[in-house]
Amino acid sequence: MNAFDADTQKLYDAAMNALADLKAQQVTPLDVRALTSLADVMIIASGTSTRHVRALADEVQVKAKAAGFMPVGVEGEQDGEWVLIDLAGVIVHVMLPSARTFYDLERLWTAQA
Repeated sequence: MNAFDADTQKLYDAAMNALADLKAQQVTPLDVRALTSLADVMIIASGTSTRHVRALADEVQVKAKAAGFMPVGVEGEQDGEWVLIDLAGVIVHVMLPSARTFYDLERLWTAQA
């Protein structure tokens, strides 16, 4: 991936570290700068259960706040099948494998490139 601005890089590093700390599976970052103005990067990761998905999402938020950034929004925490954390320049999707397969965000966001 090409270099991001300093804030985006800090958020990206915080999110990736949070996902690694709690052993997220199949972590896939996608550079979406050429495709949308909503974010510079999307990170898609899988959890092994709804509890794991929620824990991963919580840890991403904790690490982002520790880096000095408040999430813009969080969706899906209650169900835990797919949690979206909007960190402005970085959007993190944490999903159960079944939801990830069904929605296939990687194909959706790379098919447009």
